[in-house]
Amino acid sequence: MPYAYTQDVPIDETLYRKIIERLGPAPLQGLILHLVVRRAEGGLRYIDVWESPQACERAFDERIHPAVYGVFSETGFTPAGGPQKEPLDVVDLTCGSAIPAL
Repeated sequence: MPYAYTQDVPIDETLYRKIIERLGPAPLQGLILHLVVRRAEGGLRYIDVWESPQACERAFDERIHPAVYGVFSETGFTPAGGPQKEPLDVVDLTCGSAIPAL
């Protein structure tokens, strides 16, 4: 069963794009879906679906955290605590045709 969650992060689109650029073009192993939406209150919400919790943890340890912390360090951004993941109880997962990156 896939591992899915939402996560609200206190960053804007500009900072998000810097992080994505730092991650590079290689796909994150085990990632099925990463959707990012703007929150009315400010910040962004991630909706992620992974093949497993282990694949998610490995990607964070090996690629995501180094990219995030590197960009934060370079830009002087200091978040007030880490964002919390809200687990989702996946009932079904259906993938349609590939959607090009925005």
